[in-house]
Amino acid sequence: MKVFLADDEVVIREGIRESFPWDETPYTLVGEAPDGEMALPIIRDTNPDIVITDIRMPFMDGLELCRTLRAQMPWIGIIVLSGYDEFEYARQCIQLGVREYLLKPINAEKLKEVLDKVSAQILSERKNLEHAASLRARMESDGKFIKEKLIGVFFNDESTEEDAQNVLKQLGSMGCNVEAPYYAVIDAAFSPERTGQEAAADLAANSGDIVFASASRTGSRLLVLGNTMEEAEERAYAFASSLVRELERLECSPIRVGIGDIVDEPEKIYNSFRTARHIRHLIVKRTDEQAIILGAREMGEVDDDKKVSSVISDAKMYMLDHFSDPSLMLQDVAKAVGMSNSRFSTVFSQQNGQTFTEYLIHLRLSKAKEMLRTTDIKNSQIAREVGYNDSHYFSYIFKKNTGITPTDYRLQYQNIPE
Repeated sequence: MKVFLADDEVVIREGIRESFPWDETPYTLVGEAPDGEMALPIIRDTNPDIVITDIRMPFMDGLELCRTLRAQMPWIGIIVLSGYDEFEYARQCIQLGVREYLLKPINAEKLKEVLDKVSAQILSERKNLEHAASLRARMESDGKFIKEKLIGVFFNDESTEEDAQNVLKQLGSMGCNVEAPYYAVIDAAFSPERTGQEAAADLAANSGDIVFASASRTGSRLLVLGNTMEEAEERAYAFASSLVRELERLECSPIRVGIGDIVDEPEKIYNSFRTARHIRHLIVKRTDEQAIILGAREMGEVDDDKKVSSVISDAKMYMLDHFSDPSLMLQDVAKAVGMSNSRFSTVFSQQNGQTFTEYLIHLRLSKAKEMLRTTDIKNSQIAREVGYNDSHYFSYIFKKNTGITPTDYRLQYQNIPE
């Protein structure tokens, strides 16, 4: 089980990182961050099973992080840490589906107990999901089947503009409001279809009425709502990435996802679907096993085969110039190259073969290795110069990626005969 930690107190992060016997348990600490805003893109990159988060943090607090994870990655088990035994916090945590609420300070024994409990819950839910009754029977039992069929009208080749308006009215009468300023359609193909369709339906159901699912012959089609064009695109790429991670966890393969144009009228939803379907048809022919997400904007850039690679090169150059900044985040680089966060994250990882977080760590550790080999600068100073304010965390990341500590790495090169 992969674990991620978000807490603004260095001493808490360091205590959990250093005092907990990670090597003696089935848990791996895959990353940490001082606030929810920095945590979110790293969580998307590292895809942990469990997130441990403080409630009171700057920028994006723990409750807001929980809300976002609940909507975009509902399979993650959340453990909340708090220095306050307050009923209101506990109540909100329960509403957000938090598994455990722990008061600081905590010791390794208590944390192990809670991780074991949450891990058992997650494994049990996965088993139940894999052996659940068919999606169709479950949906028919509560009226969702009808809603799914109505959503499917938007994707019907024979539907008219009048049909789109009628669907909006019927869904509205059922308490399902899909009217929005902007829309995007996701067309996903995967196998086995039923397993993936249930996962897509569950994710959409937990999206807070911003994504609606409809099963198709080859997988699922999803309607994404947004208040702005940028928001619709961000939500579409974020949902597509979440869906792919869940499909991979369920061992669905191959996974091919097309994202259509952003449109501004319900009557144009079919146009977005047609683009998404065309993209999916093109990429379904590819034989590589890796999941593929491709959007209409990337397709438009295929005509200029250097454009996408140029954007990635620009992103890498920006990261090379700024990796020493401890506050550098995915959203900074995405803004620099003119992409939404989720779109940039998807394109970068697929074009580069590494996630944003993996590549940033690569840059920082490469520079650290060079300084350890060629200078006598203290490890703590090297940590700061390559973007880590916490020298203990730098040592942890260094050893995790190289197998040895920075000190041992330096000794290896200092002991080499001239």
